[in-house]
Amino acid sequence: MSLITLGVGDLARARRFYEGLGWRVGLAVEGEVLFFQLNGLVLSLYARAALAEDAGVAEAESGFAGITLAHNVRSAPEVDAVLGEAERAGGRIVRPARRAEWGGYSGYFADPDGHLWEVAHNPGFPLDAEGNASLG
Repeated sequence: MSLITLGVGDLARARRFYEGLGWRVGLAVEGEVLFFQLNGLVLSLYARAALAEDAGVAEAESGFAGITLAHNVRSAPEVDAVLGEAERAGGRIVRPARRAEWGGYSGYFADPDGHLWEVAHNPGFPLDAEGNASLG
């Protein structure tokens, strides 16, 4: 996988949110699409209606879409810090962080468009110097 695109209701609001997490836009077509470089992949934010049109599907406002995105960090305190950043940037904490049965520590937030993000410290997925996860 090299790129993930999220359909958003308000591109300017989504930009403020993700920049509030400390991420920087690497490339933008103003008013249309934004690209953030995230370690070895790119996150794209695209107007939801335009994304649905591009894919040839009906735009439907829905709840849980059966997908979450994850951001792994190096420690449990870093999980709490990232969740705090997300909340300050305008996100909503869906599930506060807690110890997990698989030996890690994780919590969830929703961005302003409702996309779910898990923030996790998973000792079984070590991170390299650039923050890329591996399967141990």
